[in-house]
Amino acid sequence: MPELVLWDIDHTLMATRGFGRELWAAAFEQVTGVQLREQASVTGSTERVILRETACLHDVPYSGDLFARFADALGALHVRRAAELRERGHALPGAAATLAALADRGVRQSVVTGNVRTAAEVKVATFGLDSYLNLGEGAYGEDGEARPELLRLALKRAGVEAEQVVFLGDTPADVAGGREAGVRVVAVATGKTSAADLRNAGAEAVLDGLADTDQVLAALGA
Repeated sequence: MPELVLWDIDHTLMATRGFGRELWAAAFEQVTGVQLREQASVTGSTERVILRETACLHDVPYSGDLFARFADALGALHVRRAAELRERGHALPGAAATLAALADRGVRQSVVTGNVRTAAEVKVATFGLDSYLNLGEGAYGEDGEARPELLRLALKRAGVEAEQVVFLGDTPADVAGGREAGVRVVAVATGKTSAADLRNAGAEAVLDGLADTDQVLAALGA
């Protein structure tokens, strides 16, 4: 039985169906004055890295201050437009049931995500998942650039050892980050990466999704 289960958010617990990119573009234009033409790859990345690389694509100088202003703007947009997120996005099948089942077993849960914290909080609250998660024990886009760094911070905040933790994500970067941080990794093929590629990346177990709660719990050792 794991002491702590850490969740990626986008394409692991939920999908925003393009709405997240709209909010990202709006925040980018708000803080840079430049209309978004092209966004750097977001798969498995963090907001800090995505912003730096996207700024480069638009010849916009990057700085820590730019990221701080962008994080504030992106978080505020999520708060203001949460109702639209609810209409256009959705929790993935089985997400709520799995979180509830783990909570019933006394397993602590939080998130490790490239999202800025306010956006992450809005997302999980919008789809009714927040009550199962201790968000204070998670790690977010403001906290670092790479998954291993974020995972180690979450372990520190939760006061647990790596061998007591399972991390769930949907990208090879999630798998690699979890392995580097020393936690067990269960991957879900609910994003853009196939189950075969997630296995090849080194996931301990790979699930097609979260719909079969018993199957998910078995993979987690819960």
